[in-house]
Amino acid sequence: MFPMSEIVNEFTIQVRQVEDYQFLVQFDKESMGDLRTDETAPLGKETGPSPTRMLAASIGNCLAASLLFASKKAGVTLGPVEASVKVQMVRNEKRRIRIGQIEVTLDPKLSPADIEKARGPRGVFEDFCTVTQSVQQGIPVAVKVKGIDGE
Repeated sequence: MFPMSEIVNEFTIQVRQVEDYQFLVQFDKESMGDLRTDETAPLGKETGPSPTRMLAASIGNCLAASLLFASKKAGVTLGPVEASVKVQMVRNEKRRIRIGQIEVTLDPKLSPADIEKARGPRGVFEDFCTVTQSVQQGIPVAVKVKGIDGE
């Protein structure tokens, strides 16, 4: 674990089962709309992204945004940034499926003239990615089950 500092923001989202393995994610702001999720087959029907796919999307999105932020700050012009996120699913020693590895490839569509200037942002942008840095270091998750854990 890593030491925590002061809380700078806090939010709560709601996740409600619709049917089978389909859930409705309700974000804390009306402007964000709801998101339907589902597990992959054979459990679900793949009617929406699975939690694993949402994590992959979050990592790719956060890294792309962080690269954009650092590049803009350095005066480097990027084309439309694209991220490709490859997720490898593995079984652990208890035969439970886990995320074994995530590989992210970013394509900032750099012009040849900006390649050298982009080396500066390349060296620092990952440190600004909230999601990736948190996942890599581990996030404490406290779990309570109402009716069982005294809630």
